[in-house]
Amino acid sequence: MTQVPQIPQPSQGSAFAPDSLVLNRKLPLWYQVSQSLRASILGRAKDASARLPTEEQLAAHYGVSVLTMRQALKELETEGLISRHRRRGTFIEPRARRVSPVRLLGSIDAIVAQQSGERTAVLDHGPVAVPADLGEHFPDCAQVVGYRRLRRDGDSDEPTNWAENVVHPEVAARLDVADLERWPMTKVLRDRVGVRIARITDTVEARLADPVTAELLQVPLLSPILFYTGVTYEEGGRVVDVARIRYRGDRFSFSVTVEAH
Repeated sequence: MTQVPQIPQPSQGSAFAPDSLVLNRKLPLWYQVSQSLRASILGRAKDASARLPTEEQLAAHYGVSVLTMRQALKELETEGLISRHRRRGTFIEPRARRVSPVRLLGSIDAIVAQQSGERTAVLDHGPVAVPADLGEHFPDCAQVVGYRRLRRDGDSDEPTNWAENVVHPEVAARLDVADLERWPMTKVLRDRVGVRIARITDTVEARLADPVTAELLQVPLLSPILFYTGVTYEEGGRVVDVARIRYRGDRFSFSVTVEAH
């Protein structure tokens, strides 16, 4: 019987434990693995080991070939999240690169990765009337539950983006607000609440900072921002969450990856 390589335990601090991943065979495997590992890196515990498991151990963990794993690691190295040293191993960089991409490619783990790695504060939450422009998404609701969160860079404490989430009340009743200070909404819905997410429809557009955004993100009024909207559908087609996130234009770039099949 072939023994699956085990991820070693470091002598100090907690082990770095990558999240599990259900692969979608319609998408590039290296991309899914890189985004899942990226989310694990950015959302890791502060005392977690900075050394990653070997290529072979990671490949076994994700159920992919070593070649696919190597391609995924190369993507993270290019992004500046990890550094690789011959005979020493692969290590998480203390600081990620300043400008992060907001990417659109159909992967739930890509959405989690996009929203991970920053210190989050819940500004407020509670029942609200269904916003007029979101009525089509919540036709059976008189009210929904709104959440506003501000994210800051973990090193500089600089505000990077702020998010508004509008959540179906039945789903919100099962949500622990404290989880939103630790993980992105998508991860909380999927992994903590147990929502079986079928798809997320994303849009990103350029906008100018309104007074609220300018104050929260500490940018000039009417300065460029990236405005992201994500509509999350559970199996059966019901909308469970609509996220609207304002990203600082000087901290994020927008990119789309198109794969040939």
